[in-house]
Amino acid sequence: MQDILSFALIDYEGYRLTVFGLLKMLAVLIGGVIVSSIVQRSIMRLAQLKRTFDARAAYSFSRIVHYAIMTLAIIFSLSVAGFDFTKLAIIAGALSVGIGFGLQGIANNFISGIIMLFERNINAGDVVELQSGTFGTIKEINVRSTLINTPDNMDVLVPNSEFLSGQVTNWTLREGVVRFRIPFGVAYGTDKDKMRDIVLNAANALPTTVNEVPRYETRVFMTGFGDSSLDFVLAVWVSDDAAKRPTTTKSDYLWTLESALKRNGFEIPFPQRDLHLRSDFRTQDKSGTLETGE
Repeated sequence: MQDILSFALIDYEGYRLTVFGLLKMLAVLIGGVIVSSIVQRSIMRLAQLKRTFDARAAYSFSRIVHYAIMTLAIIFSLSVAGFDFTKLAIIAGALSVGIGFGLQGIANNFISGIIMLFERNINAGDVVELQSGTFGTIKEINVRSTLINTPDNMDVLVPNSEFLSGQVTNWTLREGVVRFRIPFGVAYGTDKDKMRDIVLNAANALPTTVNEVPRYETRVFMTGFGDSSLDFVLAVWVSDDAAKRPTTTKSDYLWTLESALKRNGFEIPFPQRDLHLRSDFRTQDKSGTLETGE
């Protein structure tokens, strides 16, 4: 057994890595993973118990702690394996050459992920819309990519660099309330004041509507004179959960508005076209003379 543990796996230019040294190295790395997992779970549990502790901030902090613990574990594992740290300069030089020849993307995504965690402008649980058109809720921010869950329950892996190089719309960065604009139209001649009251009452009755404070007041704006209708927009603030389901939320408000307007006798117009037919009763006889029919 002693011979197996002392067997040299690497013996090159004064550095000797034995089986026992490799086992110690693996033990330190596994220990680092276990400690990191325990610390991350503790941080997230503390965030759940302390309501004043933002869960998204806790997630970012836990990921930073994870990277720090794993960095220390890697350094310590190399140390117990007898690695000479004076050769780090050579390794760093080799890595820089590798990055120059094909690892730029990996390095860019890794650094972008670290920046995202430190800036905290993008956190797990945020509802984001990328310049590429991807929309959904951020589930995880990993070393190379970020996991986004779309409203259709599809998981999309987006490189971290896309969040820094492109435009990102964060629907829930500061507050968990978002305003939706629901366009609709009514027929010319409609009593606008009565229609507005009916629309506001119908929209405020939905559980997704947020209107407890004056800042989040539900409003109806007139936007123009259409070809067949008076055009309006319902501006309504909705909750965080509703913002994560934009298609369903807009459908709920449109459905409610149509039902309320129809129930109260308001007409929702549609384009109409009048067709005028002109008949020519003139006939031509065999001789070519035009005769007028009666």
